[in-house]
Formats: sequence, C-alpha cells, structure tokens
Amino acid sequence: MIIYRNSALGFRTAVEDNCIVEEIEARFMCQLGRRVPQGEKKAWTNSLRFMETSLRRSRVPDDCGVLIEYNIPSTSKRVDFIISGHDEIGSQNFVIIELKQWDRAEATDKEALVTAFIGGRNRETIHPAYQAYSYKKYLTDINEAIYTNDLKPQSGAFLHNYRRMEPEPLLGDQYRDIIQDTPVFFSGDVRQLEDFIRRYVGRGRGMDILYMVEHGRIKPSRKFVEYVADMFDGRAVYTLLDEQKVAYSNILRIAETARGKVSILINGAPGTGKSVVAMNAFVALLKRGKNLKFVAPNAAFKNAMVDMLAKGGGSSKNKKTRLNTLFSGSSAFADALPDEFDVLIVDEAHRLKRKGAYMYRGESQVEDVIRAARVSVFFIDDNQRIRPNDEGTTEKIREAAVKFHAQVMEVRLEAQFRCAGAEGFLNWVDHTLQIADTANFDGWDGDSFEFEIMDTPQQVYERIREKNGAGFKARMLAGYAWPWTPDNAGNPNAEIPDISIPEHGFQMPWNSRTNSYSWAIDNARQDQVGCIHTSQGLEFDYAGVMIGNDLRFDNTTLQVIASYDDYYDTQGKKGLKNQPEELTRLIRNIYRVLLSRGMKGCYVFCRDTALRDYMRSRLKR
Repeated sequence: MIIYRNSALGFRTAVEDNCIVEEIEARFMCQLGRRVPQGEKKAWTNSLRFMETSLRRSRVPDDCGVLIEYNIPSTSKRVDFIISGHDEIGSQNFVIIELKQWDRAEATDKEALVTAFIGGRNRETIHPAYQAYSYKKYLTDINEAIYTNDLKPQSGAFLHNYRRMEPEPLLGDQYRDIIQDTPVFFSGDVRQLEDFIRRYVGRGRGMDILYMVEHGRIKPSRKFVEYVADMFDGRAVYTLLDEQKVAYSNILRIAETARGKVSILINGAPGTGKSVVAMNAFVALLKRGKNLKFVAPNAAFKNAMVDMLAKGGGSSKNKKTRLNTLFSGSSAFADALPDEFDVLIVDEAHRLKRKGAYMYRGESQVEDVIRAARVSVFFIDDNQRIRPNDEGTTEKIREAAVKFHAQVMEVRLEAQFRCAGAEGFLNWVDHTLQIADTANFDGWDGDSFEFEIMDTPQQVYERIREKNGAGFKARMLAGYAWPWTPDNAGNPNAEIPDISIPEHGFQMPWNSRTNSYSWAIDNARQDQVGCIHTSQGLEFDYAGVMIGNDLRFDNTTLQVIASYDDYYDTQGKKGLKNQPEELTRLIRNIYRVLLSRGMKGCYVFCRDTALRDYMRSRLKR
C-alpha cells in the first residue's frame, strides 16, 4: 500500500505550493481510516522540505518517481521516502531513504542498536542505517517484481537536524559493516546525499519502476528460500510420530493439490506437538517453492523461534531481519489481497484477535487469514484462549470458512510429548482446575515427571535456581495477579519487584520490558518472572509457577473461582466485571498453560491456602 505517489516534478511542486502534507494526510485517512498524529504531520512538514531541496539541487529529471510512506506488504512498517529512476548504464534503481528528526544519539554495545530521545525519553532503537537496510533486504527477498525484473534497490539514512560530532557515535566501529552498505547523511552532508541520489536515478524514467514495486507479487525468491532452508537444515529435525505425521502429510498434500480454498484445523492440547508439526510443514512447503508465512499471534513465541534459527556464524541481526520476512504476527493481514499467499500456517491460533484488539485495524484475524490464503492451517487448542478478544476457536474458524467458501479438514493430535510424556499430569491439571472431567482426578502414574506443591515462593525459586545451575532451562512464571509498573515509571528493565508476597517476605520483578521477547532464552534474565504473554507457546525443562490471588478455591461451593479485583491484566478482564464464569474460565486457561510449560518438572506455590490444600488433596499418595 502506498500513501503518496508522484513524479519528482509533482512532488517538488506540492512542497513548493505548501500542500504536500495535506495531500499525504488525505491519502493516509483514506487508506488507513484514522487521523494522522500531530507529531507525524510535523515530521512530514520538516523532513519533506529537506528532501525537496535535495532533489531540486541534485538536478534529477522530473520523471523520476517518488513514493512517500510506502507500507511494506504484510507488515505494519512504512518506508519514509523512495525515489526511482535509471542510472548512467541503464540499470533500474530505486533508493530508500530513512528520514529522522534526531539531533543527537548515543551508541550501544548491542548489534545495530542505538539510544535516542524518542517519545519523551531516551530509548534503545534501531540504527537508522540498519532500518533502511532492513527494508531493502525485505523487499529484495519477497517482492517478485524486484528480483525478476532485476530492479536494484539502494538505501541510506538522512538525519537532517543532526550535526555530526567527533567522534560520531552513529559511525562507531560496531556499525561499520551496515554503514558501508547503507550510508548515513547528517545535516552537513547535503551535497553527498545529492550525489548519492543522482548516482542511482540521474537518468530518470522512474514511474514504471514505482509501478513494478507497488504491484509486485509477494513471493520469496529462490535465493532467499535456499538461504532460509540452509538455516533449518543445520538444526535437529524432529521425527513425526503417529497423528503428527498424519497432520503433516495432509498439510503438504492439500497445499499441492487443492483447487479451491481449504482450511485445515489441527487440534491438540499442550504437549501434543503442534509447533513441531507446524515447523516441519513450513520448512517442507518453503523448499517446494510455496509463497507462505508462519503466523504467530504470540510475539514472544515468534521472536524465540527467529532467535533460535539466527544463532550461528555471521550477524544474527541480519539473519533475524531476513527470517522475519517469513514470520509474521497475526495483525498483518487486514489489508491482504484475496489468495495473496499459497499457504498461511498459524500456530497458537487460539490467540487470534477480533475487532478492537490493541493496534489491530481489521474486523477478524481468523477471517483475514482465510481470505488471504488459498490454504490456511490453524494449530489450535480451545482451552488456551486467555483474553475476551481472543477469537480463535474451532467454531469461529468453521464459520469463517463457510463465509469464504473454504473446505474444512480437521486432524486431532492426542499423544503427549511434553511433561515427560505424562499425559496423565495434563489430564490431572484439567480436572483439578475444573476445566474438564478426566480419569486423572486423583493423580497420575509414573515417576518421570517431577511435580511438587510447595509452601513458600522461596522454595519454588530455590528449586528453579538449582535446575538452572545444573544446566537445565528453567524459569519462574506467574499469573497476572500482581500489578506491573510501566516502563515510563522507572521499570523498563525489571527494576521494580512488582511480584510482592509480604506474608512470605518474597519479592521478584516481572520480566524486562526492554525486549521482553528474549526473556525466555536469555540466561541473564533468569531472576525475572515471566507472564502468560511471554511464555505461551514456549517450553522449558522446568517451570516454577506462582498462582496468585486471582485464582482461589471456595470451600463452600467446592469451586475453583477467579477474583476480578486480584487480576491485573486490563485487556484480559475488559468487560468481564459482571461475567464471573467467563473470567474464571479464562484465568483457569492461563494457569493450565503455565503449568504445562515444563517438560521435566513443575513446582507450584499457591497464594490462596485453600487452593493449595485443595490441589494437594487431588494428589494420591
């Protein structure tokens, strides 16, 4: 999607006539259906005058093409400025320019990250050169028109308010490789920017190039597919067993042979191998040349997968950028074209959102996925919905499939591969939390899974520390039964121990808000407590779970019930003050997920002593 398109002459004229911002704003509201923030309009007013001056002084032909606020397909990212044209030898080029209002920044010791004053305070953010570079690589990898027509993208960053310092933090040695590819131009580098633009588009004739970029089909290039497949080939491949193989084989067959739309439902409880099947099918279809994406509504799960694959030789940041081409959040398909993708594979589909979810502009993410793909694959567990706006249910998917004339196929996964194969333990959790009646009402057989209900949170924490010290992957987890101090109140990096249990003299912080997605895989963050949103979809060797006062046991009714006032997830309880049964169902689901994160063992502390005693009573001795 393009907010503004024009020739170089049309762009310069609009700036000179002082109507460029009004034209962009009108297109913005038409395309996105919302008003432009004042800060963004101010940025356009400032930056685009600098760009108009640069184009005029560089004397590039009037028929060069200009794109402003180009929305990269299937993402929420927008490119600030693109100019297109031919160079001296006739190559078809377009130049991506990332525009920044910054007047200063500081280097960090983290790959491609800097610190700048954004949103009222200093924040870690992407280096401007890397930002422009990442957009270039993304388009090169997935826009068919670019790689089939041999279009040659270039990239640069223009910080027009920034006076270069000596030494300049943004030009530090740690950024050398990216700056060699994507130069940075400061306020005193206007002549160099003009030369840069003229070098690539100085022969004009750029409007056809813009048309190709805008209308290029989204399909990963063969070169990119080989690059990603090599990453997967370097990892251990899980052998698919029983119904896992059935699900996998059906996904591949339908993706190859389906004549119309098909939606595949893969149902399974925690530990049945949904993600293993999803990743195996994804890799196989990628190697077969399908245009597909792996969709993960839970950002923590998506980022953990990308981080895992990106480890190894070379720049992990560059690898992550390219991998993110194929991994997507679930809000990216509201504007997708019908059947834009051959296949969309949705893991954790129970977390797909309905209208009104944060930052989501569409009506239904389930409908978005089915509309956008010829074959849509949903890995789902109805008992893992945790918020009122989670709409990913088997019923909703069937309804949406009928709406878009898609055939529905269902496969159920039964065998347990998590919790040391202790299917009985997970059945016991379902029965004890009163989610479903099972035969495991008083425990389970076998000693392979380590489980203990402890009297104090310190006991749980010490056991998790022991497991980490022994080389296992272990984490503390908790329900959202404690407040979470926001980052702008002094808590960006787990500084404040919000999880406070004064009756036991115990305190711990929630996981860091600074890149919270790395909490599950960063050993330096073992002393932070993960919540449902940073752990759902992931697994550990051992989990220590603290059940807060949001879940209690009523000794009179003998029911496990939720406490609205002790549950601090604002979006999780929105509209549920007078719906105690629905709130209880969602909070039970949350603890079901947390209790099933450990593959070898789980240790539990219940703040409500009645709940602790009830859970112990359900264990045969």
